[in-house]
Amino acid sequence: MSKFNHIAVLMGGPSAEREVSLVSGRDCAIGLREAGYHVTEIDAGDDVADQLRRIKPDAAFNALHGRWGEDGCVQGILEWLRIPYTHSGVLSSALAMDKERAKAAFATAGLPIAESVLASPQAIAAAHVMDPPYVVKPFNEGSSVGIHLVMEGSNTPPQLIGPDAPARLMVERYVPGRELTVAVRDDEPLGVTEIFVDGWYDYDAKYKPGGSRHEIPADIPATLAQRCKDDAVTAHRVLGCRGISRADFRYDPAQDVLIILEVNTQPGMTPTSLVPEQAAHLGISFPELVAWMVEDASCDR
Repeated sequence: MSKFNHIAVLMGGPSAEREVSLVSGRDCAIGLREAGYHVTEIDAGDDVADQLRRIKPDAAFNALHGRWGEDGCVQGILEWLRIPYTHSGVLSSALAMDKERAKAAFATAGLPIAESVLASPQAIAAAHVMDPPYVVKPFNEGSSVGIHLVMEGSNTPPQLIGPDAPARLMVERYVPGRELTVAVRDDEPLGVTEIFVDGWYDYDAKYKPGGSRHEIPADIPATLAQRCKDDAVTAHRVLGCRGISRADFRYDPAQDVLIILEVNTQPGMTPTSLVPEQAAHLGISFPELVAWMVEDASCDR
């Protein structure tokens, strides 16, 4: 027996990841309808609270990505309205989205992290903040938005000064090797996927058809796969995540070093997304997956 009947799917929103959120939301709405729920899709703008008050859903499926939808803001609105919602709560969402603070939490749990510093665009443009290779990225965005890779031999640091430039960016040591990811559902890992891509695993590689290839289970030693799973669960717990999260790793086989890059509290739910693929590998259909997420919804997360 379902706890909920009428589900509001929050999608779109004002972030840089609006377009992929619309795709995630559409697919989640379809899956929830197939699972038997009454669904209302909401493009979450400034009037999202008014829309939710008007339709009075039993629960909200948060399909928003990026800032505002993934950083604790919309979670706060849902807490205020006392509407049960999916994924992580206010604190864990805000903590995971702030990459610098999340990495500090990972370090306290003994998880290996890449060296990084926060610097202004002006400082980054003036001289190499650290010796290449390194990555420059926003410290509070997701989906590889705004990432710049600076390789060895690059004489000129990235020029990121402009009217829309943030006050600070993260400069992080580039870790060579293999791209691995693990979804965690209710403190249990779903699997390990290896991601293959020509070039950098950027926004287009993540979301455009053919942009990347996923191999599940990853063709890696069982001991490494278990390390990935254990570290993903540890990261999920240390951040206080709920529902489903996804941890991203880089593995350098030359040094046998596994580095956790970040935890996504609102993983993509598009046709090319990793969490649905890992669930399907375990025999969990997409409607079953999103139905589980809805039944897990609550306030005070």
